[in-house]
Amino acid sequence: MTDQMRVFDRALVARRRARAAARVDRVAPILDDAADRLLDRLDDTTRRFTRALDLGGRGFVAPKLAARGIPFIVSADLAPGMAARGGGLPVAADEESLPFAEGAFDLVVASLSLHWVNDLPGALIQIRRALAPDGLFLASLPGLPSFGALRAALAEAEAELRGGISPRISPFPELRDGAALLQRAGFALPVADAEDMALRYKTAFGIFADLRAAGEANAVLARDGRIPPRALFPMAAARLGGAEVDLPLRLLVLTGWAPSPSQQKPARPGSATARLADALGAAEISAGEKAGKPQ
Repeated sequence: MTDQMRVFDRALVARRRARAAARVDRVAPILDDAADRLLDRLDDTTRRFTRALDLGGRGFVAPKLAARGIPFIVSADLAPGMAARGGGLPVAADEESLPFAEGAFDLVVASLSLHWVNDLPGALIQIRRALAPDGLFLASLPGLPSFGALRAALAEAEAELRGGISPRISPFPELRDGAALLQRAGFALPVADAEDMALRYKTAFGIFADLRAAGEANAVLARDGRIPPRALFPMAAARLGGAEVDLPLRLLVLTGWAPSPSQQKPARPGSATARLADALGAAEISAGEKAGKPQ
């Protein structure tokens, strides 16, 4: 991986997730809700899964997969302590270098865990290879405009205190990027959609505490390595408002299948055996012909 592709300090992400393993239950309602929203997609398929990989679920995905009757589940995470929370077979693994054999799983679920990956297309390719033919990949990750108000408040406060800003919140993708990423990684039938979670805090300091508890503190390589000014977070909190802060979180949900000969394929152009005009009960007009006035 080139230096230009390195956006995040992966070693720092691992350390923060390790520390968060003991306190992540503080944000259980958020992570539990996100896992439920993602796994609801399983209700849209009649496919039955037997070998699942929970990638970075922090203990909130594997139990739900087990409750759905999946007999073999691996819980993988950068931090061994976080992987052990899952209830499945714990494996310390890096999403950027997965240690699993080709076709090892028929289901891979990554709930709010891929947004700290430097080479996301490369990670998606590895996930696709770990899936057996006709295996399903489900993922959710934060997308724009999530945390926009918090990002702006921190930037304005730091600019006032230091005369400049450094990145303090991870860059997020947009919805339009989702399906393209899946196609680039070789997934079939790619779908990307979004869901909005409405989060509300009594004060902005609750936001900062939850981010630390989830292991989501800033790990951008370009961050300012100096200790933040003492007034930074109080000033940012004041800009967000003193009482009850709304913090919308947009989940980008990605769905893709490992290619298989048994999957439906789009029809070849020109292979239709019926005309659309006949189906609609309308007259067919060629592209070069002007429509006349209605009779």
